[in-house]
This record gives sequence, structure tokens and C-alpha cells, in this order.
Amino acid sequence: MNEVASSPDVAYLLSIAAGAIALLLVLIMRFRVHAFVSLILVSLLTALATGISYDQILPTMSGGLGGTLASVALLVGLGAMIGVILEVSGGAKVLADTMINRFGEERAPLALGVASLLFGFPIFFDAGLMVMLPIIFSVARQFGGSVLKYALPAAGAFAVMHGFVPPHPGPVAAADLLGANIGLLLFVGLAVAIPTWYLGAYLFGLWAGEKFNLPVPNAFGADKAKPVPQDQLPSFGIVMSILLLPILLIFLDTGLNTLAVAGMIDGSQTWVEFLRLFGKTPVALLITLLVCLAYFSKTQGKERLEKLCGDALAPICGIILVTGAGGMFGGVLRASGIGEALANVLSDTGMPIIVAAFLIATILRVAQGSATVALTTTAALLSPIVLGMPELSQLHLCFIVIAIAGGATVLSHFNDSGFWLVSRFLEMDEKTTLKTWTVMETLLGTIAFLMVWILSWFI
Repeated sequence: MNEVASSPDVAYLLSIAAGAIALLLVLIMRFRVHAFVSLILVSLLTALATGISYDQILPTMSGGLGGTLASVALLVGLGAMIGVILEVSGGAKVLADTMINRFGEERAPLALGVASLLFGFPIFFDAGLMVMLPIIFSVARQFGGSVLKYALPAAGAFAVMHGFVPPHPGPVAAADLLGANIGLLLFVGLAVAIPTWYLGAYLFGLWAGEKFNLPVPNAFGADKAKPVPQDQLPSFGIVMSILLLPILLIFLDTGLNTLAVAGMIDGSQTWVEFLRLFGKTPVALLITLLVCLAYFSKTQGKERLEKLCGDALAPICGIILVTGAGGMFGGVLRASGIGEALANVLSDTGMPIIVAAFLIATILRVAQGSATVALTTTAALLSPIVLGMPELSQLHLCFIVIAIAGGATVLSHFNDSGFWLVSRFLEMDEKTTLKTWTVMETLLGTIAFLMVWILSWFI
């Protein structure tokens, strides 16, 4: 851990971070400089201003870019190919029609959100969003209106499950560091996640859909898709099997990791590592894509599928690069020590531990972008304090984990890869993304924190 910064250093670092974000807003919104260029320029200026040594500036920038691309490029590329195949083959329409018939137009956003809550139990945010987007767009095209009405409830569902509920890596790691029982955290996380999603994502998504009228993007080959003959449409069971396949595979990784952390199995055994390999998100999506290619080659033909996969990559290159540049900005802010310096100061203020947990995670989230990093770093910072408080019950330890997760969820902005994924796939400008996605994430994190804070008074 870095040495605790003095107050003037903290104030200076915070002013640099605030100035960097303000400069990004001005460049992108006022002067219409492309987000990719703006992020690179501001990352360079921030590195210079925070005193990163000259010989480490480019390695720091490229490290942040490369680290984000390593996690995002495979997911987005493979997910886009699967999405195009489901869209053009009629699979997305089959699932959308089935949902329409069973839930009706008025409850379509609710149905998409509930489905995303179920899918989001084992699958990470980025991968879950990529799998669901063609379904969301297909439903939105049939019913009309703003795409936000359908997309935000689904995206919010993946966000709350990823942040609050095991077996996702953030809450599992935080529970391990703070000594919280993972089984109890699962129930507490679900009890908090569901009402948080309903208030902060579903109801807000309906309001945002009325406030911001965004057309449905022509993504996943929708503009190239031709009507599919009825006898060539895949069955509902086939489409659901394709959607569930990556979820089941990813559960091999997340589920076995949770069991290993809980001490129920030896995570170093060869068979565990082998099964977890198939559950790694890129491998799970690759297997799913191969299944799609094998099945739909009967109706679409191998040459057409090859062309569709190639066409799917072209429009997402910009999304991947902008997302990577956001990771670059986050990497520079991480290297500057902005978040950790202020977190160390806050941890010594004597405020209630659950409030400190939320505020420290919020600062780390704003400073470096990644919710998982903010969650695990905050848990590591607070671990010595929490473990030295034997009066805390297991339930209160779970409340602290959720409070940290709430802080790690709020205020998603330019240094968060999720911000750029949502912005670019929904074809929103940055200003609208801040008014919708950033506000929704802040609602989700704040509602979850307030719930556990209030519960901690009475239990």
C-alpha cells in the first residue's frame, strides 16, 4: 500500500481528477472532439500533472488500454457475432415474440429485466449485456418507443447482480477479506438487489424512456436481416438453449471459485482448474458461437455465416477502442494514487464503518472506474479495522460488503468501460449517457447502501 498522502497532496490530487473530468466534458460536448482522442489527450495531461515519471507515462497509458482491451475485446467481438447470428436467423424475433405473447406489451420491460436478473446470477455484466442486446432491440423494434425503456431495466439487472450477489468476483473477494459468510451474503445480496433493481433500474428505465426518445440502433445486422420463412425459424427451446449455454458454462467458473473460497473444495486441483477454464467468459462465448455456427449453418449456409461474423466486427471496432481508452484514463488515475490517498484519510476519520465503507468505495470507483477493483480494494483497506471489531455479527459483515458494493456501483463515468459499452451500443451521446446510465448506476448504489445502513440500525 502506498504511504498515506498528506492533506495538501490529497487536495491537489482531487483537484487534478476533477479538472481532468471537466476537461473531458468540455472537449467531448463543447468542442465535439471524438471521445477516443479526448480520452488519450486527457490521460496524457493527467499523467503529467500527477507527477508520473516521464518514462512511465506511456507504459501506464498503454497498460490501462491493454488491460481493458484484454477483458473487453474478446467479449464484445464474440458477443457481437452471436448477436448477429441470433438476429439474422430470426432467433431474437422468436424469443421476443414469445415474451410478447406471454407478458404483453406493457410488461415487456419488466420481462426483460426479470430475465436479465436470472441470467445475471452467474454471468458477468459485459457478457450478459452482449447476449441480451439483440433480444432487447428486437422487442423494442416491435413495440416502438425509446430503446431506453427496454435496455435500462435489463442493464440495471446485470449491474445489481454483478455488484451485490455471489458468485460474482467482487462480492466473493470482499466477503473473503472481511470474513463474511458467503452463503448468508447470497441471501442478503438477493434481498437487497431485487428491490434496488425495481426502484433504481425498472422504474427509472420507464421514466427515462419517456424523457429521452432514443431510436432502436441498427445493430447486430438488423438493417441487413431479411424475413425468415416460418419453417426456417429456430424453436424457442433452441434459442433459450443458446442463451443458457454461456450462463451454465460461466457458472462452472464462478460456482467452483465460490466453493474454493468457502473452503469446500481445493481450488488448486487439476479437475477444478480444467472445469473453470471452460467457464471463463471468453471460452464460454467461443463455445456458444461454435454451437451457433454448427446449428444455423443448416439454414443460413456456411458462407453467409462467415460473412455475418465478419460484418459483425466492423461496427464494434470503434466501441472497443473507445472502451479501451476509458480504461487508459482509469489506469492513469489509478497510478496517480488519487483514490487510495483519499481513502486512507477517510478511514481514519472515526465515522461509522458502514458509512466509511460506502464513501471509500465511491471515491475509488470515481477515481479509477472499475466496480470490481473499487469493491476489492475497499475491502482490503478496511479489513484490518473490520476484523478488529468482534462485536460485528455475520449479518452486519454482509451489510458492510453490500455498502462497499453500493459505493463501487455509483457514478459510472468516462473511466468506466461499462459507460462506453452502453453509450456506444445504444448510440447515445455522452451527455445523454450521463443523464441516464450514470444516474441509474448512482441510484442503484445509493438505494442499496441506504437499505443496509437503515437495516444495520435495527438488526
